[in-house]
Amino acid sequence: MNGSLREFIEHLPILDVHEHHLPEIILQREVNLLQLFQQSYAGWAQVRPYCLPSELRDSDPMLAATGPTTWEALAPFLDRSGSNSFVRNLVQAIVELHGSGEPEITRDNWQALDDAVRAAHRRPEWQHELLNKARIATVITDPYNDPLLDVRPALGANYRSVMRINSLALGWHSDSRDHNGNSAHELLKRVGLGAGSFDEYLAAVEQLVAGMASRGQVALKNALAYDRDMNFDEPDEQLARAAWGKAAPTPMEQKAFGDFMLDHLCRMAAARDLPVQIHLGTGIIRGSHPLGVAGLIERHPRTRFLLMHLAYPWSRDLLGMAFVYRNIWLDLTWSFLLSPSHFKLALHEAIEVLPNESRMMLGGDNWHVEETYGAMRTARRLITAVLEEKLAEGYFSRATAERLARRMLHDNARDFFKLV
Repeated sequence: MNGSLREFIEHLPILDVHEHHLPEIILQREVNLLQLFQQSYAGWAQVRPYCLPSELRDSDPMLAATGPTTWEALAPFLDRSGSNSFVRNLVQAIVELHGSGEPEITRDNWQALDDAVRAAHRRPEWQHELLNKARIATVITDPYNDPLLDVRPALGANYRSVMRINSLALGWHSDSRDHNGNSAHELLKRVGLGAGSFDEYLAAVEQLVAGMASRGQVALKNALAYDRDMNFDEPDEQLARAAWGKAAPTPMEQKAFGDFMLDHLCRMAAARDLPVQIHLGTGIIRGSHPLGVAGLIERHPRTRFLLMHLAYPWSRDLLGMAFVYRNIWLDLTWSFLLSPSHFKLALHEAIEVLPNESRMMLGGDNWHVEETYGAMRTARRLITAVLEEKLAEGYFSRATAERLARRMLHDNARDFFKLV
């Protein structure tokens, strides 16, 4: 075979299964260096953007107004958090894309980098140029602030989206909202639907799901780990109905309503052959262990679940579940940004444990294209390293390594989301 495995993987196309490319952010023409840090996972090193149950916050700090770039504003990211993996990924992408060969962002070069970032984002072609440079062929994005958004008119024909169902699982009252401020009842009104009773609500949600294809939406997205625990118990319809119409249902009624709605949505997903993405791991961490969703997965063997982020820090538990439940696929997204060393260990084990090679895919999980570029650069490097180690120990052949890489980066996602 000609060329190295590294060269082979560098040239593979990527089907990116998870981004947060929001039109109002990714199409901005005035973006500076500070904004790239604030609206990235590097920003999480300074402040966690979501609240725990014991916390209150008026707004998302990642979306707060960004002032002009100064060294003093950058220093908390680069000096105080400079060894953090999220920061390292973004720094490396920025100096590669906007720098002149420097390995770091410093007091001496930050101004030139800021000028280069602002100049690049003023060009309408920048987004697509960078996706092409990263060899990203298709992007599936989660516009969490607008779950009904058809992203294709704004972002391009190579984009698809998912529909977040958080607000639907919290829709017991017209005033109830998810952690992103979405109201199920407002979403229904936007498409000409209403719900004056619990039964009408169930029927309206079915119609909302039926319209997904017309909006270019290819999956349901469950990010309830940021709103409640992920222990989805057997549905209790009577208790779920008791929550309906109440501004403040009891905690048991709220949980029962969400549990019931998740089962309802999973049944619809199976009937329409729609995948269901589930965020696991971080979030309200006491309730986001992957085993919390085991009952839901068992009750819906015909539903295809894409479990996300290697459920860090419970990756081994997730792999055990994926071996037992054959309706589970794994989205490796974010895990390689959080901890490259953990990702390499988990990928070694995933290759060995998963029942077949169709089970893994990946995305960037980012807001700006620079961070997406860096994420895919990091993913290719780490996947190459793991496959080279497998080759060196004689675990499998070069042909198997290439086939697995092609499937992880592109073909598995194409087949899973039926993007032929």
